[in-house]
Amino acid sequence: MDHPSVVNKPTQGDRILVVDDAPDNSFLIQSILREEGYQIEIVDNGKDALAIINESPPDLILLDVMMPQMDGFEVTRRIRENASLPFIPILLITAYDKPSVAQGLDTGADDFIRKPVELDELLARVRSLLKLKHNVDERTRIARQREDFVSRLTHDLRTPLVAADRMMSLMQQGALGEISPEISEALTIMARSNQDLLEMVNTLLAVYCYEAGSKTLSFIGVDLRQLLEEVIQALTPLALDKGLALKTNLDELNGAAIEMMGDRMELRRVFTNLVGNAIKFTDAGSVMLHLTQLPQTNGSKASWVKVEVEDTGPGIAPEYQSSLFEPFRHGNHKRSGSGLGLHLSSQIVNAHHGTISVRSELGSGCLFVVQLPTQQPQAAKKLTP
Repeated sequence: MDHPSVVNKPTQGDRILVVDDAPDNSFLIQSILREEGYQIEIVDNGKDALAIINESPPDLILLDVMMPQMDGFEVTRRIRENASLPFIPILLITAYDKPSVAQGLDTGADDFIRKPVELDELLARVRSLLKLKHNVDERTRIARQREDFVSRLTHDLRTPLVAADRMMSLMQQGALGEISPEISEALTIMARSNQDLLEMVNTLLAVYCYEAGSKTLSFIGVDLRQLLEEVIQALTPLALDKGLALKTNLDELNGAAIEMMGDRMELRRVFTNLVGNAIKFTDAGSVMLHLTQLPQTNGSKASWVKVEVEDTGPGIAPEYQSSLFEPFRHGNHKRSGSGLGLHLSSQIVNAHHGTISVRSELGSGCLFVVQLPTQQPQAAKKLTP
C-alpha cells in the first residue's frame, strides 16, 4: 500500500500519546506513526495517561475506548474538564458500534477510528487532527500577541495623554502666562477631548486586563450607600448642565450603611458608567438611582443588594439589547461611544458573582439592574481568562 505524499504531511516531530492496553495494537500504531516522523509515547492505562498529559501535554492523543479500571470515555471526560490544558485533539480507537461512538464524541473526543486499524485511514485522521491542533494553536498565539500589543499600546498612549492633560491644566490656570478668552475656550475644548480619549484608553486597558486574567480584585468592606452618594455627587454637575433631574432614594435610608464585600474602585467604575451613560443619552426628564437591600429567601444566609439606574431617554431597540454587554457593540443611539463601557461593567459585576441586565423600550427610557451578593468567597480574586 502506497504511503501518502510527503507534501500532504503535517509538521513533522509532533508528539502523539497512544493509550492502549493491548501491546499488539500499540506496537502497530507506533510502527506506522514513527515511520512518518512522529514522536510516539505509549501507556497502557488511563491513570498514567492523565499524569503524562497534565505534566507535558502532547499534540494528539490516540485513545482506546475499551480499557480496564478507566475506559477511554472517562479519560476523555477528565481531559476536557481540565481548563488548564491547551487544546489537545483526541482520536478514539474503538471496536464498538455507533452508540459508543456517539458517546465518545459527546464526551469531548474529536474523531474516531475502528479496529482493525487501516494504515491510510489512520494517517489521514492523524494528519487532519494535527492540522486542527496547529490551527487552534496559531489562533491562540495571534490572540495573545494582539492582547499584548493592545496592553502595551494603551500603556504607551497614557503617558503623552496624561502629560498633555497636565500641560493644558497649567495653561488654563495661567501658570505659563496670561491667555485670551478665545484661547481659554479652545483649551477647555482640547482638555475635554483629551480627557475623553484618556478615559477610552483607560477603559480599553481595563477590559484587556480582565480578559487576559491579569486583573486582581481586592475585596474589602464597602458601604454601598456611601459609594453611590459619591457617584451622584460627582455626576450632578453633568446632569445640571443638561437640565436633568438626578434623583435617588439614598436619603430615604436615613444614613444607614449598606455593607458588602467588593472592590470599591471597580464598583465605583460600574455605577459611574451606568449613571454617566443615563445622563449622556437623556436629553430631557430625569435619571433615577435606586438602592435596595434584598430580603433573604428560602432560608438562605446569603444576602443581596440591588441597584437600579433608570432614565427617561430614547430607549434601546430590542435587536440591540441582547448584545449590549459584548465588547465594541453599540446601541441605536447616535451618541453611542466605544462600546466598551458596558462590557467592562459586565466583567466587573461578573467578577463580583453578581448580575447585570437591561430592560428598555424605544421611547420609554432604559432600566439597568445590578444585583450583587454582600459576601464574597475570598478576600482577593485573581481572574482567569
